[in-house]
Amino acid sequence: MSIDDNNNESENQAEQPATEGNAVLESAQNSASNLIATLLELKESNPKVFFGGVGAIVVIFLFLVMSGGSDPKLPVHQAKAMVPGQSYVLKSPNTYDPNATVRLVSVPGSMAAYDDTEEADRDGSCKHMPMNTPVKLVQSQNDSTDKNLVWAEVEITAAGECQGKKAWTSAINLQ
Repeated sequence: MSIDDNNNESENQAEQPATEGNAVLESAQNSASNLIATLLELKESNPKVFFGGVGAIVVIFLFLVMSGGSDPKLPVHQAKAMVPGQSYVLKSPNTYDPNATVRLVSVPGSMAAYDDTEEADRDGSCKHMPMNTPVKLVQSQNDSTDKNLVWAEVEITAAGECQGKKAWTSAINLQ
């Protein structure tokens, strides 16, 4: 066999898969055009059946879309048991800032808990405690308006001017 014969054979082999691919493509196009022609013919000859089939497909699609998933409920925060006398640290689950502070209030559930407009709140150094401040739980109380919210009265055990002071915070801030 000469070099030219080898080249001709490789060219013939390369053309063969291309022809098979074209045949498959033509077959798919023919079947799609046959399906469209059949549907258009059905629309002209028997419109009730055609539009009834379209309506059934739409109803099935809407049923599948509206039926939703199988997840029963979104997960909610599971409150851990709060034990009076137990030691905890203040840590807000809503921040990753190491310089963030946890707000302490004098009355559980007060509406002005996060309002800094009062002079005493701005100057009170024991109202904004840094993260990881050690505290001891004195008591806990459920919020009267939200059954998922628990307030905790804590006593600050960290050494300093705030040691021994009591204040309230959301129980989610205790870890």
